[in-house]
Amino acid sequence: MPAPTIHPSQRDPREVAPTDSYRPADRVWVYRGGTWRAGVVEAASERAATVTYRPGSAAATGVDTLTAPFLLPRADTDPVLDQGGHPPRRRA
Repeated sequence: MPAPTIHPSQRDPREVAPTDSYRPADRVWVYRGGTWRAGVVEAASERAATVTYRPGSAAATGVDTLTAPFLLPRADTDPVLDQGGHPPRRRA
């Protein structure tokens, strides 16, 4: 499944899953920089979700907090984020 093409403002609000429906390690699409990018949920609350995502095509990652319209479930595997089905571990 390729990245979504719809702009978040064009989504039907009745079809937008609330952020607290996401769980840590859920694969998601994240709308950042005018495009949908692969991401993984770190934490979620009633108002927003914190995600690790790939801001570009390189192996680098970023972390951001987003509201529901800027998230969509992702079925595709990302070679950087989904190593063995788990997001990369952070070093202490």
